[in-house]
Formats: sequence, C-alpha cells, structure tokens
Amino acid sequence: MPKQTFFHLSKDKQDTLIEAAKKEFSRVPLHEASIANIIKSAGIPRGSFYQYFEDKEDLFYYLLNQLSVKNHLRFISVLQEKNGDLFETLITNFQFMLEVHRDQEHKNFFRNVYLNMNYKNEKTLAYHVYEENQKTQYFNIIKLIDTTKLNIHNEQELHHVIKIVMGITFQNLVQLFAKDYSDEEALKNYLVQIDLLKRGLLKN
Repeated sequence: MPKQTFFHLSKDKQDTLIEAAKKEFSRVPLHEASIANIIKSAGIPRGSFYQYFEDKEDLFYYLLNQLSVKNHLRFISVLQEKNGDLFETLITNFQFMLEVHRDQEHKNFFRNVYLNMNYKNEKTLAYHVYEENQKTQYFNIIKLIDTTKLNIHNEQELHHVIKIVMGITFQNLVQLFAKDYSDEEALKNYLVQIDLLKRGLLKN
C-alpha cells in the first residue's frame, strides 16, 4: 500500500502518478517496468517516488487493487440489476470487460497482468469478490445472490460456486490474451463453459 504521504497529495497529483504507472505497466510486465519511466512521465523526482511507494511492486499492486475495487463495485451493481441472477451477472460482466479491453492501453495493461499471472496477481484481482477473510465484501455479494436458482444446499457451497465461476472467468481472460481471441470468440467460449456449469456435467 502507498505511504501516508501519497494520500496527502492532491487528487490531481495522485491521478498523474497512477496514470504514469498504468502507462508503464501497459508497456511492459511488472518485472521489466522502469521507475525512471514512471517518474519522468509523472514529472516527479525519484526521491519523491520513494516518499509515496516502497518500490514499483508496491505501486503496481496498489494500481491493481484499485482496479479490483472498481470491478467489485461494478459486479455488485450488475448483480442488483439482474435481481441476484449470478450467471446473468457473470455474462454481463464478462461482456463489459471485453468492451473495456478495446482501449489499447487498458488491454495492454491486463495482457501483462494475465499473461504473467501468479498467485498474488490472482488474489489481488479476486480480493473484493470472494476472499473469505474479507467478510464485508464477501457478504455484500452473498446477500444479493438469488440462491433459489442454484442447486446448492448451504452458504459454504455457494462460496465454492463463486470460486469456481471466478476461476473460469480468470482462465477465459488469460486465454483471450494468450491466444489473441476476438471478442466474439472469447465470449462464445465463455458462454459454452457457463452453460455447461448451469446444466451440470453428470447425466441422471
């Protein structure tokens, strides 16, 4: 997380630094990113950077976390619009992500995130969706899901369902970039997998 001095900056200065970071992390993956490029783009001295963040990893995960918060809020909003229908929410959310990725910088940023996916990246992205120890965020979603449409017996099973569908969503986003799918191909694959989940895999 940023140091307290970062939060003392005006919003304009915060946004300038974050945009500079996103530009650099869109250009190359985290391990290749240059603090020199970030501070040049942001127009700040190197010493100031270290007053705000420990290192480039600190800045990267703060940026990723902020995007995760936005994704969480959008997920909640769509879930409310869909009257708690989990699968309709997932599909609408996936379509939205495809639309957002049409912006080249945004697309490049997430390509670098997903193609260099590790446990910390995935955990940060999912943090506001199903992380069990984040009770507030978790229960915000649990309360909104219409469980009468799901073949589950208790909240613990619902928790596992959410983990499964989020895992499928992540994997489809990875494949979108790894195989350079078109939006149509990516959505088609996602819909097939969601439909398989809805129908179940074991014949009666």
